[in-house]
Amino acid sequence: MELTGPGESVRADAELWGRGDESAFTALFERHVQAVWNHAYRLTGSWAAAEDLTSNTFLIAWRKRRDVRLVRDSALPWLYTVAGNLARSEHRGARRRLRLLRKIPDPPVESDHAEAVAEQIDGEQRLREVLDAVRTLPKAQRDVVELCLLGDLSVADAAALLAVAEVTVRSHLSRARARLRTLLEEK
Repeated sequence: MELTGPGESVRADAELWGRGDESAFTALFERHVQAVWNHAYRLTGSWAAAEDLTSNTFLIAWRKRRDVRLVRDSALPWLYTVAGNLARSEHRGARRRLRLLRKIPDPPVESDHAEAVAEQIDGEQRLREVLDAVRTLPKAQRDVVELCLLGDLSVADAAALLAVAEVTVRSHLSRARARLRTLLEEK
């Protein structure tokens, strides 16, 4: 099928997409792969990432070929949309991975394994002492400490969860910290 004008090209996209067979999809791929790759490259600025996005875009197109209706009988807007969504998803994933990597502490420089084991045992012992001290707090203070200090929940979230005012949570935290300091200094 030879195409001469832009209108015929659009009609051919709709016809090829409607057929949904391998040879029709191959023709669509060959027709649009360069445009999709260029779009992906503009979104990512990376040749390798553009290749991955282009491959994934056409993989999704193949899998969804029977469910998708083309915009104005052209496959290109839908392919661009898929590539854009994939690029955004990859960008979000990369940001999440970077945030997680930043949270990983640098490995300590250990000169002696025995020292590291002793520090770990001391740390575990100290943690047990803190948890024992927390268990002696009144229930309201203990709940707030478990949520805010041990669970790293915000004061607002703890207040909402416990169905109390934020000022109440802050008050319980203040009293609990003072009590814990006293209990732990005694040991």
